[in-house]
Amino acid sequence: MLDLPPILIVDAQPDLRKEIMQSLSRVGFPVESASDGLEALDRFKDLKFSMVIADDQMPGVGGMEMLNSVKKISPQIPVVIMTGDGSVHNAVAAMQAGACDYILKPFTSEVLERTVKKAMGFSAGNGTDRSGAGSDGHHAACKEIITRNPKLVGILKQAKSIAPSKATVLIQGESGTGKELLAAYVHRHSLQPDAPYVALNCAALPDTLAESELFGHEKGSFTGAVGRKIGKFELAKNGTVVLDEISEMPLPLQTKLLRVLQEKEIDRIGGTRPIPIDARVIAISNVDLKKAVTDGKFREDLYYRINVIPLTLPPLRQRKDDIDLLAHHFLTKYSRLNHKKISGFSDAAVEELIKHDWNGNVRELENTIERAVLISCGEHILPENLLMEPSESRIQSPEARALKAGITVHDMEKELIFRTLEEVNDNRTHAAELLGISIRTLRNKLREYKEEADAQKA
Repeated sequence: MLDLPPILIVDAQPDLRKEIMQSLSRVGFPVESASDGLEALDRFKDLKFSMVIADDQMPGVGGMEMLNSVKKISPQIPVVIMTGDGSVHNAVAAMQAGACDYILKPFTSEVLERTVKKAMGFSAGNGTDRSGAGSDGHHAACKEIITRNPKLVGILKQAKSIAPSKATVLIQGESGTGKELLAAYVHRHSLQPDAPYVALNCAALPDTLAESELFGHEKGSFTGAVGRKIGKFELAKNGTVVLDEISEMPLPLQTKLLRVLQEKEIDRIGGTRPIPIDARVIAISNVDLKKAVTDGKFREDLYYRINVIPLTLPPLRQRKDDIDLLAHHFLTKYSRLNHKKISGFSDAAVEELIKHDWNGNVRELENTIERAVLISCGEHILPENLLMEPSESRIQSPEARALKAGITVHDMEKELIFRTLEEVNDNRTHAAELLGISIRTLRNKLREYKEEADAQKA
């Protein structure tokens, strides 16, 4: 049996409830049931559940009404709606109201199991591997954005309202703020939530492979092209293509992407005819693209083409009201995964969490809580369990923060990069996150500094 809170099954038909419970129990999921929405909500307020599966046609409190109530109590809990009415309208209404998925009755145990695993973010394997927000050819995992911050709640409402359109979305924000989760959120609330969700990190690909990855190639079109390759846009079909770190896309490829967005068709490398595409594009950047345009690193016409719906996520230091909420969410998650009984944080630990700057944002907070759970030996997380590095704003002396007259921006940038690398023991990935740049940009900067040093020696 999986070490999870139980799944709550809500249906007025006793035989169907029993059948669903048996199907899920056989594959290791703990389950409980309720005969109507009112009973389910009473239990939901008092007990923890990992997921809710509810019928939409129950007498009294129906599935949709229950969905709205569950989301108000615990917005991160995935809810799947069962329906005997196969109309697209009902399914779309459920998804837009916050449902993670829906199942059409009658359904097989295989469909049920697959839906539950997808909704809870499990892989299709043994059910214990949590997947990230979107991977090649897969659907977006149902990971909710947890917040009570008014600004972020407003952004989520805006994202939900534009999701049914095909408009291109640009998501910007610092590293670790949850840009990928927001992209998956938009996909889940689109009119095609079951269509493929295909993500590509533009900074992780060599320039020579980027075009082939995006648009595909024909057999023999270049050395090493031993067969036909289908690109990301074709794989996405009528779903979503997510271009992460789009600022790192080479300028020649930016030109080709602009044409794709304008013409709604792609050309495979070596192909003889254009191929129409119907995928929605979501671009993600952790740098200010407008500044990248000014610096000549990003095409201005492409910027305006992808900036149809701009969404900017606030950093965690501007969401102080979410820190306690997120910390308890991660505490529950990692206590369960590591089989530890930790009931909460001491007041002093909460105070430390609130005071911290969180330059790494939600990702840094999650790592901090995971580490605290692993090293804690008591029922509460204490300040000494957090092992947080002092915030830069609290440890820097006025002398260290002062700018020296005459120093160039180039030299100041160089000094900042080397200081950051020194602080993180030359961990380039961590340094890039703290600096708010991609690992590829950091590598390019270091190569530039090395070439300067070599030229001076020569």
